[in-house]
Amino acid sequence: MKRIIMMVLRNLIFVPYGWIKLCWYASHVDRYTEEQRYAVLKMIDRRANWGGKIDVQAHGVENIPKENGFIFYPNHQGLYDVLAILEVCPVPFSVVAKKEVADVPFLKQVFACMKAYIIDREDIKQSLQVILNVIKEVKAGRNYLIFAEGTRSKAGNHTLEFKGGSFKAATKSKCPIVPVALIDTYKAFDTGSIQKLTVQVHILPPMYYEEYKDMNTVEIAAEVRRRIDETIAANTQD
Repeated sequence: MKRIIMMVLRNLIFVPYGWIKLCWYASHVDRYTEEQRYAVLKMIDRRANWGGKIDVQAHGVENIPKENGFIFYPNHQGLYDVLAILEVCPVPFSVVAKKEVADVPFLKQVFACMKAYIIDREDIKQSLQVILNVIKEVKAGRNYLIFAEGTRSKAGNHTLEFKGGSFKAATKSKCPIVPVALIDTYKAFDTGSIQKLTVQVHILPPMYYEEYKDMNTVEIAAEVRRRIDETIAANTQD
């Protein structure tokens, strides 16, 4: 919360303009292309990171597939995670977010601009429909981000189990799976610190369908987690 306040205070002149523009785009998503909406989000995200004294170090951006229609699978450390990836990713993507964060101010408008899907994990029918919608859109060339842990880890740079069911959207659409290792993103909003912060976003080489077609979703989940854990271990002192 302290860092969010600092983001606002250091951007006092920009905040009214940025907030009005974000809310307008969020309320009129069909008037703008995905690229236009994404450009607005990146502009606001850059200002927020500057205000919050957050330096996002990007690694492996060249691993992002050249053709759209892929799914990012990052580890989940906190509310800041999507904003970190948004800072470094040059192509638009949307997210599947849990309903518990759907009404968080600012994130709510960001999700609206992304045309994100909100999933209710307690409602099996609704969850299935979200997955079917994502499959359809990925096949049509949209990119998505799904947190396979299902909830954020409370152990910093240590991941939780990746759930196999989170990979059904990828296996059914036969799309590239792009593991993403996030390092220290939990420190942005979850520690109470307002010291200058460096976070790392490592975009790993994608797993294409030919690589995972003979694996079940539990095996895919374990492999994606293994690659992320190895990257985190190689780039931290934890």
